[in-house]
Amino acid sequence: MIVYGASLSPFVRKVLIAAAEKGIVIDNRPANPRTSDDADFVQASPFRKIPALKDGDYTLCDSTAIIAYMEAKHPQPALIPADARARGKAVWFEELADTILAPANTKIFFNRIIGPRFLNIPCNEAEAMEAQTSMLPPLYAYLEGAIPASGFLVGDSISIADIAVTSMIVNLTHAGAPVDAAAYPKLAAYFARMSARPSISGILAAERQMLGL
Repeated sequence: MIVYGASLSPFVRKVLIAAAEKGIVIDNRPANPRTSDDADFVQASPFRKIPALKDGDYTLCDSTAIIAYMEAKHPQPALIPADARARGKAVWFEELADTILAPANTKIFFNRIIGPRFLNIPCNEAEAMEAQTSMLPPLYAYLEGAIPASGFLVGDSISIADIAVTSMIVNLTHAGAPVDAAAYPKLAAYFARMSARPSISGILAAERQMLGL
């Protein structure tokens, strides 16, 4: 399978982590969605969104869709629970990451990392700090209260819920908005455990090296 897009995107990272958890070998090609002229990438993602996937003659874009495809093709280990209640919760946490954590991440990560480092756009620190101080605390507080004794957001094993939430917090951590262990000890410990998983730790090490962190 080919996955287009750089892992600094939390959505691309989400797919790469899911593939690693399933033991799927991925050819990751970090196509720039703005400028790539790779015809296969454009075919897979006609609106130039990342990640995009090419698996033989099959193409697909959107992280949720790609992981659903992987889950159906490689059902074990399961990342989307079969139990109705557990599946509902897993989808909710993925949606929380993708649509509620993501706007805060965009303001913080874009301003502090993507804009100044890759696009020659100055950081709007006021916008980043406003997101860090007003948008993140209620989200981190919610997650602090949502982590059960099992250590996973849903059930007793890693799921799409953990992958999506962890992937988004990675970007926030890269951009200087990490989980404050004093304020959110359960969430900080959870993020440390997730980050230490082999499916995640190698990706994070490469990203930190690239960013000089």
